[in-house]
Amino acid sequence: MNSNKKFGFTTTILHSDRQNPIEHGSLHKPIHTSVAFGYSDARKLASVFQGKEPGYRYGRQGNPTVSALEDKITKMEDGAQTICFATGMAAIGAVAQALLREGDHVVSSAFLFGNTNSLWQTVNLLGPKVTMVDATDVANVEAALTPQTRLVFVETIANPRTQVADLARIGELCRQRGILYVVDNTMTSPYLFRPKDVGAGLVINALTKSIAGHGIALGGSVTDTGVYDWSVYPNIADSYRRNPPAQWGMAQIRAKALRDFGATLGPEAAHHIAVGSETMALRIERECANALALARMLDADDRVQAVHYPGLPGHPQHALSASLFRAFGGLFSFELKDGIDCFDYLNRLKLAIPASNLGDTRTLVIPVAHTIFYEMGQARRAEMGIAESLIRVSVGIEDPEDIVEDFRQALSA
Repeated sequence: MNSNKKFGFTTTILHSDRQNPIEHGSLHKPIHTSVAFGYSDARKLASVFQGKEPGYRYGRQGNPTVSALEDKITKMEDGAQTICFATGMAAIGAVAQALLREGDHVVSSAFLFGNTNSLWQTVNLLGPKVTMVDATDVANVEAALTPQTRLVFVETIANPRTQVADLARIGELCRQRGILYVVDNTMTSPYLFRPKDVGAGLVINALTKSIAGHGIALGGSVTDTGVYDWSVYPNIADSYRRNPPAQWGMAQIRAKALRDFGATLGPEAAHHIAVGSETMALRIERECANALALARMLDADDRVQAVHYPGLPGHPQHALSASLFRAFGGLFSFELKDGIDCFDYLNRLKLAIPASNLGDTRTLVIPVAHTIFYEMGQARRAEMGIAESLIRVSVGIEDPEDIVEDFRQALSA
């Protein structure tokens, strides 16, 4: 394969491993289970540990199978370097652990996945201060900035109410102020959107979701897009400043978050994710088409109070989404009219499965207020627009007529 030629998204992923020699002519990078890596020359071992030449030190800090996946993610995001972690939450936590210090300030979207919201609350108790704002308008982000603001964090599309951040204008604001812009791309995936295009310095992906796609492996990643100038970031330790400035951020994340905290992605999971990623574009196209058809059906039904999906013209950020994303994603949420019990409705579904995940090949549903957002309490849910009857739907790749009929018959009953 000619590595100098630019290929399409799926072709690039399919043939990524073959850009480097693979053992025994394998078409996939094999699963390397060893946690230790021996060297015939002790001086080379020392040189690898000191970062003077490439190589593997210990399984917690890197593995050939994981490295091959990291290279795939980097290509997907058109980035400079990727570090993989055991979960998506570990990847977000790695950014906080490695890059923030006491007295620092973070501006975050208020519309976040429940566990990410909880993580920022924990960070807020440990020294750095976190301000949550409505990131659908850049003016709210700008008003929250202080001289101590080190990073701005947003999700592309919020889970589960699907608010879309003012991504491009926030990126421009961060560029002007020299602030690190961190974008969680999980809800869109690198196939639908590349945060690098709006100035993101770091991109988070929960690999568990659309990239792996089959609900069989946990994983997360942080990708440095190469856009951010790390020479202006004040919290880089002297030991990492020996590298070229473009490498400072990731060198510190790999050491302080991956090495020291040990949220390491295992080789078996990395292999599952890498294989799943090969069909990502095909799966996502089907999921997006199914989601749009299903959202339209529910939106037209009088028994449904509201449908929250960027693909619907009535969504507040519909036009913005159309300008940013290849399609509108495979996740939406909806509220039933008063008098229709959400649990009874979910129990009438025959295909959609009550379960907590998204980006699976199967359609999954969950009553949000009673499960993944239960811990935050009713008042905080109300602030975030989480109705007590809200149902989140992660749409799968079923035949479209089957999944639409399943949701329709559950309403009719």
